[in-house]
Amino acid sequence: MPPLGESGSLQAIVKDYIESNNVMVFSKSTCPFCKKVKNLFDSFQIKYLAVELDQMENGADIQATLKEMTGQRTVPNVFINKTHIGGCDDTLQLHKDGKLHEAVAANAEKPEETYDYDLIVIGGGSGGLAASKAAAAFNKKVAVFDFVKPTPSGTTWGLGGTCVNVGCIPKKLMHQAALLGEAVNDSMKYGWAVEETYKHNWNILRDAVQDHIGSLNFAYRVQLREKKITYVNAYAKFVGPHTIEAVNKKGKVTTHTSAQFLLAPGLRPNYLNCPGAKEYCITSDDLFALQHCPGKTLLVGASYISLECAGFLKAFGLDVTVMVRSILLRGFDRQMADLIGSYMESHGIRFIQESQVKKVEQLESGEPGRLLVTYGNNAGEESSEEFNTVVLAIGRQAMTDDLNLGAVGVKTNSKNGKIICDEKEGSSVPYIHAVGDVVDGKPELTPVAIQAGILLARRLFSDGSILCDYENVPTTVFTPLEYGCIGLSEEKATELYGIDDLEVYHTNYVPLEFAVAQRRANECYVKLICIKSLNEKVVGFHYAGPNAGEVTQGYAVAMRLGATKHDFDNTIGIHPTCSEVFTTLQTTKSSGMNVAAAGC
Repeated sequence: MPPLGESGSLQAIVKDYIESNNVMVFSKSTCPFCKKVKNLFDSFQIKYLAVELDQMENGADIQATLKEMTGQRTVPNVFINKTHIGGCDDTLQLHKDGKLHEAVAANAEKPEETYDYDLIVIGGGSGGLAASKAAAAFNKKVAVFDFVKPTPSGTTWGLGGTCVNVGCIPKKLMHQAALLGEAVNDSMKYGWAVEETYKHNWNILRDAVQDHIGSLNFAYRVQLREKKITYVNAYAKFVGPHTIEAVNKKGKVTTHTSAQFLLAPGLRPNYLNCPGAKEYCITSDDLFALQHCPGKTLLVGASYISLECAGFLKAFGLDVTVMVRSILLRGFDRQMADLIGSYMESHGIRFIQESQVKKVEQLESGEPGRLLVTYGNNAGEESSEEFNTVVLAIGRQAMTDDLNLGAVGVKTNSKNGKIICDEKEGSSVPYIHAVGDVVDGKPELTPVAIQAGILLARRLFSDGSILCDYENVPTTVFTPLEYGCIGLSEEKATELYGIDDLEVYHTNYVPLEFAVAQRRANECYVKLICIKSLNEKVVGFHYAGPNAGEVTQGYAVAMRLGATKHDFDNTIGIHPTCSEVFTTLQTTKSSGMNVAAAGC
């Protein structure tokens, strides 16, 4: 079935609403005539679906499409058993004539439309797998379609998505390797005799990381099999309502239908639009499985992916440079982002500011080879420099272009390709849902995708009603100086509440483990952003220091429950820990008092 035009897409959406519901009411939440019809159905406990057009982004378009299809411009627009009844007066008259129950029951003997599956999940990442297993727990017939297109460098991987294969898991393991290297240095101050000529072996670490990832890939496949979930290693796309076409690596094409669909294809890295980018550069999709030590490395971009990779590569003893187009860690608190950048720079990572790559040329092939990078700054000046490896970390794109979403009318953001969803993870098509990084405007975090997927499955196939809470989501950036945060940045809090309503408590502190090791500790810093008019409710939590993930996770519960500064003050800390600093914060930014670290 070829892709439909805009009008055709909307007709497909409306038709699906009508065909998927025994009683269908196109309504507006403020319309008194709509309320009369819904009250009528409620009084007789007649099950119906009401779509509130005034609460939908494309509601006006749907109403126009209904007029084209039925000739009726007004709401309510009522359908019973796929038959157009009309508006409020028509429905009330049907009841007055004693034919309402007859019309509703007319379909009772008709068999329901059957599909191959109750749920098809497109994407085998964390969110898709979590939702599939949750749905299977309700004895639903579920299939997962997952296919990883190789990168330009030829890298591919197994089931589990970005997090498991080329994201959180390998990143954290390599970060742990970096921390162990720092610990070796520290250990000498604690009395351990250590060979001063120790060095890092990239191949041993890479193999260990890939072995662990392989075990996770296998475990996921076993879990799907045990839960009787069909796993199909094929690339799926829509070819019509409730229907997908799947192509496997051998080119075999199969067609499958489902009552419900979940889209969780994730994101893939962007490439520079300049000569040599795809031929000679790699991304984080390639780095963790790289068959040789990267050598002198240029990381292009200032995202958390770039800075995290720069951090562990530097810890392995490599020459590392980060090229920044504008600012570090866009979207995060600016003070914290600059603090992380300063820390990394003071520990030997070089930054090329306000510059962009113009072209990449290969001077010599090899493992690693030699590349010549030509770049220009904002002043129009060009420079060139040799590197062994160039890693691009300039953002990621939604994997929606090849899903043929236009064939079924799924709306996406034209700027980033992400799927536009409501608060229930529903797309513009009633039987198609989405979770994870591919959802427009939602946090790109693995635990968010998992939570959203599980809750969605419970709502679709059981009596679940809980929605995913996208507020106060905790996260951690695993840079050399780790950074954990919850809630609002200082900039966002100022924008929402105004500078006069903010009280920011902050301090530098010295982790006890830094003292004997004689590490610089001035960079270890925390702050709580509070709103005066809300009884100093904490709306922003920011921590820079050791074990940031472990520290931040615990406070996420307090933030979710609406903790105030008073609650933090009345919490007894564990001593000596880094986390206890949040229970003793006294100095405000507005006071102008010194917060330099003074020791334990």
